[in-house]
Amino acid sequence: MKIEVILNAHSGTDDKKDVHRRLQKLFVASGFDARISIARTGARVVELAQRAGRSDADIIVAGGGDGTINSVASAALESDKTLGVLPFGTMNHFAKDLHIPLDLDDAIKTIAAGQVIEIDVGEVNDRIFVNNSSLGLYPSIVRERQKQQRLGWGKWPAYVWAALAVLRRYPFLDVRLSIDGKELASRTPFVFIGNNEYEMETLNIGGRACLDAGKLSLYMSDRTSRLGLFRLALRALFGGLRQEKDFIALCTKEVWIGTKHKRARVALDGEVLLMEPPLHYRVRPRALRVLAPIPNQNRERPAVSPSIKSKDQTR
Repeated sequence: MKIEVILNAHSGTDDKKDVHRRLQKLFVASGFDARISIARTGARVVELAQRAGRSDADIIVAGGGDGTINSVASAALESDKTLGVLPFGTMNHFAKDLHIPLDLDDAIKTIAAGQVIEIDVGEVNDRIFVNNSSLGLYPSIVRERQKQQRLGWGKWPAYVWAALAVLRRYPFLDVRLSIDGKELASRTPFVFIGNNEYEMETLNIGGRACLDAGKLSLYMSDRTSRLGLFRLALRALFGGLRQEKDFIALCTKEVWIGTKHKRARVALDGEVLLMEPPLHYRVRPRALRVLAPIPNQNRERPAVSPSIKSKDQTR
């Protein structure tokens, strides 16, 4: 079976030339005819992914973090191919949610096993996301972090500096949401839209129990101060977040978001783009085929209220 493998040179800490040689041996041993390419920029990842989509390969494998996976998943989706994942990123949220092993040898065994599952993807203005999208604080932090990295800072020092700088300014975003026939206006520091439900409390925060429920989750707060945001973070860690009157959590299949700005910074799986509002979010149920372990159907799924929870905000 022919496969295309795209490695992001900046993901992980291993030398990608050594990884290339090791992957070649492992894929040959697993019976694959693999073409392995190394991308040194995000634009090159996209270019190689699109080339792989036009190839005669059955599978396109993304070797990198969630941003790399997003680019390769987009090409796989457009070309009706199957996505494989080699989790070389820092956080590897997508791989963890699909229970794909983080060990390289085991990840390749997962690809070789050939177990295909169909999962949802989120979409905003024709751009897909496999994890989440956000507006407000997070895209601003990413933008500031990238500035510092261009000045020579390491990723994590740049991230800490950027977070402190953005929180010091603490910009608010005026948004108008249209959800299931209801209108919601809010002044908020952030809007978070997930591909399916996210666990927002206790030690499992940031994880998803399933990626095929056919819905988006939306989380935001209304007019929350810095101190209020800190309180929400503590609630998320120790429980009780959903009881906060200024915290909004809901599920939907589609949402429109408008702002007073002509362009908005939107994060998609950690990458920031400029988009023109209104932002049209929707879920594409089971649109993407992925090589992953078969999920445990009895696994408990987190609950998210299907209705708007904040009082006096619907009008």
